[in-house]
Amino acid sequence: MRGHRAYLAAAGLCLAGCLSVTAGPAEALRLDAMTRTFATCTGRLSALMEHQWLLSPTEADVTESHRRQMIELLQAVMPGESARDVLSLRIEAKVAQSVLLTRATFNPDAFDAARAGITSARLLAQCEALLTQ
Repeated sequence: MRGHRAYLAAAGLCLAGCLSVTAGPAEALRLDAMTRTFATCTGRLSALMEHQWLLSPTEADVTESHRRQMIELLQAVMPGESARDVLSLRIEAKVAQSVLLTRATFNPDAFDAARAGITSARLLAQCEALLTQ
């Protein structure tokens, strides 16, 4: 059990380091809120799709469709000179969502797994809501 906690702690530190390194360029360009939102949601849906490929492939098809829609929205609002920063945001969000999904699915600590699952579901629901508006 200690090994799992150490792994999760290391993943959290790595994620924090990734976020602090890549957040600067996006802020420097001051991406608008819509671009940031669509980039973040694209990353989250990418993580969910990959997670579903492993555990429930039939659900991955729906997620893949939603991800494609989100990419289209992102491309419609993304300033041309910001492609690198948008990709950085997508990767940040994908890593963060992947960590939550992994914690929710494979964590031996039931309380932490439930908390990660709730957080993951809440974040994904925010993205899904954008597609139904």
